[in-house]
Amino acid sequence: MNGREVNAGIANGMEMNQKFCQCCGMPMGNTDEQYGTNADGSKNEDYCKYCFENGGFTFQGSMEEMIEICVPPMTAAHPEMTEEEAKNRMREWFPTLKRWKK
Repeated sequence: MNGREVNAGIANGMEMNQKFCQCCGMPMGNTDEQYGTNADGSKNEDYCKYCFENGGFTFQGSMEEMIEICVPPMTAAHPEMTEEEAKNRMREWFPTLKRWKK
């Protein structure tokens, strides 16, 4: 499984093989509408339009700071999940994403 494919244990109910932003983990959908842009204006299918614009990252913080930003949308999308559960899942998953791999 590559970083664009969600681990079913991390995001229950999401389709396997679905693309996710390699920075924030947001589902990218089935079109390029959510894709970020490269310096030449072409679409970047690794990162969403909120994280990557004109060939550069719009967010310059740490992985932990990104997790804090992502908790509210994650718990809104999954009301059965507590904030702590969301943080723990992201702490496991985000290091597998391209932006945060070491």
